[in-house]
Amino acid sequence: MTLKRLICIGGIIVCTAVGWFILGSSVLVRSGVSLNRCAPEVTGGWGPVMTQPHPVIYYNSPGSANGRHLIQPSQSDVAVSLRYEPKRKGLLWYRTYLVDFHGDYSLQNPTQITQTIYVRFEFPAADASYSDFSFVIEGTPSTENNKTAEGITEAVTLAPGQSAKFTVAYKSRGTDRWGYSFGDTTRIRNFRLAMATDFSEFDFPAGTGSPTERVRTTNGWNFIWSYPDVINAQAIAMGMPSVANPGPVASRMSFFAPVSLLFFFAVLVLMGMVWGVSLHPMNYFFLAAGCFAFQLLFAYLVDLIPLPIAFAISAAVSLALVSGYLFAAVGRRFAQLAVLAQFAYMVLFSYSFFFEGLTGLTITIGAIVTLALLMIATAKVNWADKFASKPTLRGFPPPIPTA
Repeated sequence: MTLKRLICIGGIIVCTAVGWFILGSSVLVRSGVSLNRCAPEVTGGWGPVMTQPHPVIYYNSPGSANGRHLIQPSQSDVAVSLRYEPKRKGLLWYRTYLVDFHGDYSLQNPTQITQTIYVRFEFPAADASYSDFSFVIEGTPSTENNKTAEGITEAVTLAPGQSAKFTVAYKSRGTDRWGYSFGDTTRIRNFRLAMATDFSEFDFPAGTGSPTERVRTTNGWNFIWSYPDVINAQAIAMGMPSVANPGPVASRMSFFAPVSLLFFFAVLVLMGMVWGVSLHPMNYFFLAAGCFAFQLLFAYLVDLIPLPIAFAISAAVSLALVSGYLFAAVGRRFAQLAVLAQFAYMVLFSYSFFFEGLTGLTITIGAIVTLALLMIATAKVNWADKFASKPTLRGFPPPIPTA
């Protein structure tokens, strides 16, 4: 191996990296176009992010701010069921879900005179659709013209100390997360929310409280938030499970592919020197093209077929191209080494992008293991001989004949 060949191989890596960067950028552009076009369609046709406000209860009091005196429900028992149903549009998955909400509330007249108590219910999203909606106060269903942007306000007349119950229920659809907020309420008493999910991965977004109880079920979790008497109670929310989006995964695979190719070629160069296999830079050009075929095929297959199937097909095609070429060029032994190296650096490294937060660790572990194996395999190699230039033969004129 000469310095000139190493420079040529390095140039092949750089040129292939440029191709990968162009491919990754094109996938990002396609994903952005898909997001701008499809996101409004999904939220408009399915539903937006939903946050259910706590009911507002008040009675008219001239001495209070805005002429209203706010009171809290004496008892709140809420049940929520979330069913995860992600939808795909273009190169992106959207975290859509179905929600079944049921809330039983109690209120009490805290004054010494008969009062007309008003109960205001606000919908979690103004532009969402609601089925099986029910708002019943003291056994009487609400007859108000239900406008989701305005909410519903009903009234009940209660004697001093008298209590009343009201129930709210609906089914709807949303995207990304569902939440329950307490608004400007500073103190929550006798509140309980039970949430059932059909997914095992859960996420409590920043600024929301963790459940006081949790139980694993066959399909998901049962969570309970219990606030007997809490000042400054945190909001409640559940984020839907993350989904490996084809577009971002394909772009990240393309951007990080040069690192994998660098490891792959390093193994081939060093082990080729140890085994006496000398590959020409043109051989490395075709090997780089075979590796590039992996990300190229994957970037366009994800438009048509599921992500894991597209990944498996693309990896198999690339492995067949590289190993078949080396088998024909230098034989089975070196081709087998190349298959193992390509599978480790190109396929496994790329597969790590399916899992958030594991890519850096995977590459680090791969680099350390590679370094250890190469150090063991080349410990007794005389590198001075391997990199020595071949001696040049210099011609001399024949001797002058003597008489």
